[in-house]
Amino acid sequence: MNRLWQSRLWQWLPTTVDRRVRVVAWASLVSQTLIVGTGGAVRLTGSGLGCPTWPRCTPESFVATPEMGIHGIVEFGNRLLTFVLVIIAILAFAFVVRMRRERPELMRLSIALGLGIPAQAIIGGITVLTDLNPWIVGFHFVVSAVLVSLATVLVVRVYRGPAGALVPLPRAVRPLATATAVVVGVTVLVGIVVTGSGPHAGDGGAARNGLDSELWQHVHSWPAYASFAGGVLLVIVARRTGPALLQRATRALVAVELVQIGVGLAQARLGLPVILVGIHMVLACVLVSAMTLVLLSLRAPRAADGAEGAPIVRDAVSA
Repeated sequence: MNRLWQSRLWQWLPTTVDRRVRVVAWASLVSQTLIVGTGGAVRLTGSGLGCPTWPRCTPESFVATPEMGIHGIVEFGNRLLTFVLVIIAILAFAFVVRMRRERPELMRLSIALGLGIPAQAIIGGITVLTDLNPWIVGFHFVVSAVLVSLATVLVVRVYRGPAGALVPLPRAVRPLATATAVVVGVTVLVGIVVTGSGPHAGDGGAARNGLDSELWQHVHSWPAYASFAGGVLLVIVARRTGPALLQRATRALVAVELVQIGVGLAQARLGLPVILVGIHMVLACVLVSAMTLVLLSLRAPRAADGAEGAPIVRDAVSA
């Protein structure tokens, strides 16, 4: 009976990309972005040590207790979201396991995203055990941004199939896209340094990195404006010579950059209100996702009769 159940479950798993695979890919991207928002809420509400130890919430309990108040609820709620990510990662792996020979890139991406979850949990635990060391908090965010990028790749590969040949474009386009991506990365990293020097430490007793916050806000703006300039140039070039997906991806990139710059200017002038800081953090991950999409759009999907015979699903991303 047990073997019969296992056989039926195996037969139920997808052998080609279908609605289940697409849904779980999007769920992975959304959840990886959402946990940045909830993690930001932990820090911005001063709940970083709401659960003062790890992996337990208290030395006696894995869950928050009433005595811990709202800070315990916020921190424990963020920890619970990790289990949602685990469920999504398991489903993602299960839904591509029968395609592991035809679509090995989907298998690799699902494994990488799955391994990123316990890695983040450990980093989060170290963050708590070091009383919210700002550099470890920053590294926590860097890993989140990497996972958002990988989840974006998963979504694109699910919809477009394996990467094919480079799209014919003017010679300067790919170096421009690469340079813009590097500057976007620098912008995010400097933003993390700025956050580590600011007032939102996650707890009243948490240390700051000791840098001049106002000075580093100005430093942060330099790569931000440079990445915006690169995005605008990419929009202009893509509109003239690029395929439809690249045109849409570059427009999305510039739109996110515009909103991000607007939020950044507003929070600096309004004294870093928590709601704007939280939005700025989430938008940073959206920016990483948009930049990843631009880079992926430099290649066409592999033809159906390509070397590996991988099927090409409907290009819903560019629809």
